[in-house]
Amino acid sequence: MASRPKFPMPIPERAKQFMPFSALKGLNEALANKEKVSESKVNISEEQATALNEKMNCVRKGSIVTVTYFCMDTYVRVTGKVDQLDLIYRTLQIEDWTIKFDDILNLELAEEDQTCENDRTCEVD
Repeated sequence: MASRPKFPMPIPERAKQFMPFSALKGLNEALANKEKVSESKVNISEEQATALNEKMNCVRKGSIVTVTYFCMDTYVRVTGKVDQLDLIYRTLQIEDWTIKFDDILNLELAEEDQTCENDRTCEVD
């Protein structure tokens, strides 16, 4: 007959013996990164650049916009309020995102922001 241990192991310690573990740490993350499909940056045409420039002229601080831009091998779509429009460094800041003008593929203005200061209605596709 087996004898009982003098100091029994606490239940939480016993449970640790049977918990699953990953023998290869980081394998799941590495496989997930490998599965990502990277996209190449699209070069926009002169007509698209002109249309985008007209839309950018209508953007003001506080405007609600939706921007599709290239970021690290993929296109990202962000909607939010414009916090800063920097014409010198050619960046657009929407809440926590800073977007370079050259990376913007498409820009959409919210319904209430589709008129410019000079009473010219912005053309939105």
